[in-house]
Amino acid sequence: MNRRKDRIDELAATSGGGTATLVREAGAVDEKPGVSLIASAWKRLRRNPVFLIGATISLLFVVLALVSPFIAPHDPAVGYLLDKVRPQSNPVPGPEPGFPLGADDVGRDLLSRLIVGSQQTLLVGVVATLFGLAGGLVLGILAGAFGGWVDALVMRVVDVLLSIPSLLLAFSIAALATRATQLTVIIAVAAVQVPIFARLLRGSLLAQRHSDHVLAARALGVTERAVVFRHMLPNALGPVIVQSTLVLATSIIDAAALSFLGLGNPNDRRPEWGQMLGRAQQYIYDSPHLAVYPALCIIFVALGFTLMGESLREALDPKSRR
Repeated sequence: MNRRKDRIDELAATSGGGTATLVREAGAVDEKPGVSLIASAWKRLRRNPVFLIGATISLLFVVLALVSPFIAPHDPAVGYLLDKVRPQSNPVPGPEPGFPLGADDVGRDLLSRLIVGSQQTLLVGVVATLFGLAGGLVLGILAGAFGGWVDALVMRVVDVLLSIPSLLLAFSIAALATRATQLTVIIAVAAVQVPIFARLLRGSLLAQRHSDHVLAARALGVTERAVVFRHMLPNALGPVIVQSTLVLATSIIDAAALSFLGLGNPNDRRPEWGQMLGRAQQYIYDSPHLAVYPALCIIFVALGFTLMGESLREALDPKSRR
């Protein structure tokens, strides 16, 4: 027994503090400064390779869209290689010096159209998401803040919209327009996103209605309007903002699908990836690269926003934190 005690004392001494350093006062608690939810989420996100990959892809896409008119090697609307287009033997000119990806069927530089097309794709995706978010906020606030028959009416409308496949609903709305334009695509895609945001915000507001800070505000005589907009809504927007990153990826895909089906902007002098994909289908067998490049761009960008959105959701949701 003495030998064992001596051995323990020797190990404690060699650790640098002796046996006294191993003894803590009963009930002592280490005091650490509090960490906000955003700081805690960022601490996890910056170590998450999935988030870093998604954020890098999304950032590169946004930067490319913003500077695309300045870095495109050629004007995407000018048929520089039109004289080399031969409908029978060479309908699509191949790569050559100054045109690394070749040209389309009217001699326009494919690389320049891909670069400039990112701007239109980003514009449609972001504006459609913002419109859908705005509409979802209105319906979600009405349903989640007031409840009763207002909640029942709004949610029945939302259920009907959610029961229809998103692309079919967007196609039906876009087809109602007398003339296909970029605005009709934005409205159609935004209408599909409204019920998603409305249901999510409504659930977040219902969870806030019986929280302690809301009950305390009502007990102090705070007006219902102030309770909703100053106490409930700010604490319910977190999941909605995270969802918007995921919806942005869906909006880009839906907008590309509508343009592919011919319901987008008919003016191909302003290229857009979905529009380029639809135009390339007639050359899919002889020149598949006309469809492969814009399709890869759409997939790559949608993947980036999806990875970033899923990582944000996991970092901010206590139930799914890793």
